[in-house]
Amino acid sequence: MIQLHRLNKKPFYINHRLIETIETNPDTTIHMMSGQSFVVLETPEEIQNRIIEFERKIFYDKVIKIVDKDQ
Repeated sequence: MIQLHRLNKKPFYINHRLIETIETNPDTTIHMMSGQSFVVLETPEEIQNRIIEFERKIFYDKVIKIVDKDQ
């Protein structure tokens, strides 16, 4: 999950794997697979970077464990 901020600057966490689309008009709106929508302060690029960072942390730990086992 990644942390984002509503327009009132309150933080919340979202399961990024359930995001269907992100659009800017002019606020960033995230549309979820469930049909819910969230308007957030972050840009699509910031959201993308947070997703990449989160996924790297998860997969990096798993890859390191596999490599350590093999050595």
